[in-house]
Amino acid sequence: MSLEDEIIKLKKNLENHEQRILNLEEFLKKTPEKMVKKLSIKEFILSKKPEGDVQTTLIICYYLENYDKLSSFNIKDIEDGFRGAKLRVPKKINSKIIKNIGKGHVMEGTEKKDNLKAWTLTASGEQFVENNFQ
Repeated sequence: MSLEDEIIKLKKNLENHEQRILNLEEFLKKTPEKMVKKLSIKEFILSKKPEGDVQTTLIICYYLENYDKLSSFNIKDIEDGFRGAKLRVPKKINSKIIKNIGKGHVMEGTEKKDNLKAWTLTASGEQFVENNFQ
């Protein structure tokens, strides 16, 4: 095989690889979120390394809004979050929420959810979790 033939063959291989990469990139853009494994609540809590139940409660609230896509959350949602992470559900979760409200990280929602008081994160609460409590 001549040098010119080898160059032509290499050029075709390169073009083929380039096309395959473009096809893969296009496929990934169209891949539904359901095909991508969602980070579990336990993994998320472990990644944030909370100190105590107040921070853990805030992390669960963040997870409920940002991963479970809840527009607001109630005490039952938070309890389910603790259980989903295989953590002990603290006594008096309301007091943990009240402490987060006092710090400006959570605010009362405009409507009840399942006939229970509901809350949402504040922008500063989101930032606080995203910045690892800094």
